[in-house]
Amino acid sequence: MLAIFQKQVAHAPQELNSPRSGAAKPKNPDQILRDFHAAHPEDAFSTSFGGGAALACVAAQPRSLYGYQRMFCGLDDIYCVFMGTLNNLSSLMRQYGLTGRSTNEALLVIEAYRTLRDRGPYPADQVVKDLSGSFAFVVFDSRKSSGAVFAAQSTDGGVPLHWGVAADGSVVICDDRAAVKAGCGKSHAPFPAGCMFHSEGGLKSFEHPMNRIKAMPRVDSDGVMCGANFRVDAFTKINSMPRVGSATNWAATWDDAAI
Repeated sequence: MLAIFQKQVAHAPQELNSPRSGAAKPKNPDQILRDFHAAHPEDAFSTSFGGGAALACVAAQPRSLYGYQRMFCGLDDIYCVFMGTLNNLSSLMRQYGLTGRSTNEALLVIEAYRTLRDRGPYPADQVVKDLSGSFAFVVFDSRKSSGAVFAAQSTDGGVPLHWGVAADGSVVICDDRAAVKAGCGKSHAPFPAGCMFHSEGGLKSFEHPMNRIKAMPRVDSDGVMCGANFRVDAFTKINSMPRVGSATNWAATWDDAAI
């Protein structure tokens, strides 16, 4: 899986950027996307959006090859790349009124996102916390004026997810560490487990929403600064959580609790 979002769509955390050093220099988004297709010449596919976004995925393969299933789908101009499994998919389908339909994890995540975006009955962290299983996903909402990005990884970190910054400042998210490292140079790091990222509100823990995210500098084997590790800071808490009414846009809660 590969997702690339230019700066007009999403901004990576500042700590993810590292000084350029040696031969490990970041590439442009087009080159990163071409490298992804070259690595999977027979079964990779991608879609690009005029607003500065691209999503790519490897076609469905036997789960034994990767250890987890991969899905890519779109509905009402909302697109989702999902990896892993939801243990409570059936109960979530009932919760979102999807019984009787052919639904998989990716479509469920799209429906959950759309519900949050349009009606916002609960804080976003509570909705993601309701997803039980081992997963990682990226949602791109092309209906927003400049596009919106929503990504998350389960608390167990069972499905790998990495992110970095391309040469032009674009956010790169991928399940392949080697691909992110090759495309982003020193500006890459593991995506923090139990966290979610939104283009309008940044990085936030959905397991501990009242705690801030602390960035710890990473140093590679050569002693060179290499991105940052993001961890929930148990000693720093936001004083209060915003209340969200049924008429409130869920995305606005990110601004109030932005990290």
